[in-house]
Amino acid sequence: MQAELILDARNATGECPVWNAQEQALYWVDIPAKRLHRWSPLDNSTQSWEAPQMLACIASHGDGSWLAGQENGLFRIRPNDDGTVASDRLIDVRHPRSNMRFNDGRCDRQGRFWAGTMFMDMAEALEVGSLYRFDGSQGAPLTPYITNMIVPNGLGFSPDGKIMYLSDSHPTVQKIWAFDYDVDSGTPHNRRLFVDMNQYPGRPDGAAVDAEGCYWICGNDEGLIHRFTPEGKLDRSLAVPVKKPSMCAFGGRELDTLFVTSIRPGGDLSDQPLAGGVFALQPGVKGLEEPLFKG
Repeated sequence: MQAELILDARNATGECPVWNAQEQALYWVDIPAKRLHRWSPLDNSTQSWEAPQMLACIASHGDGSWLAGQENGLFRIRPNDDGTVASDRLIDVRHPRSNMRFNDGRCDRQGRFWAGTMFMDMAEALEVGSLYRFDGSQGAPLTPYITNMIVPNGLGFSPDGKIMYLSDSHPTVQKIWAFDYDVDSGTPHNRRLFVDMNQYPGRPDGAAVDAEGCYWICGNDEGLIHRFTPEGKLDRSLAVPVKKPSMCAFGGRELDTLFVTSIRPGGDLSDQPLAGGVFALQPGVKGLEEPLFKG
């Protein structure tokens, strides 16, 4: 199955693709560049906006604005005509260390926002990352639900919302867990190992869940996107022409396209000149519309 390059974006760290069904457009971020990007397949146009802080994860409000996990909190951002975003802080996060930021994040099926934090120097392997939930309530800093993580990643929810998936993509961990998820209270429990990615090529990075309940995870460093059944069995692996796919998301008019962002590392890229690009795959299954933030 051939991956189609839809944009040679050359993102340093392209992340968090979100298909906006209202606009029929794909949004994503480039974390260190502090940029929000948009691509429209209708006219193949692209737009980009710069934020005051690193953008790591986003969720749509449905009114043209976005909830964004950034360096020291969650913000409501709105693209301006001048290539910047208007940014309003919604809530702070008290990191246990300096040099931290949010990483992967998305809404559950009820519209609550979940996002993890990490220490920016992965080589330190510090277990100071946490997973937070935000439902729109104002007040003092966010309270962590899950702690002692290095690089929380791979958030996803089953079609009925009753299973939550979470990974740690650090090379010393490389595991994906499943949790039973109380859809009424928004609380995960009964954590168990879903997939040990040490047994498969690539570190677990960003993820998506399809309409059949299967879990798609980017195999970072190996140029693969794996599909696992709800039982944790590897169903198939799709290739992209870059080593570091970072996150995948279903989109397109029929939600049957799998969009993949990627990372452009430093050094010799002669063997992967398209690193940092955004790709599209036709996986043969449909996805689910990304929930709007309901806070």
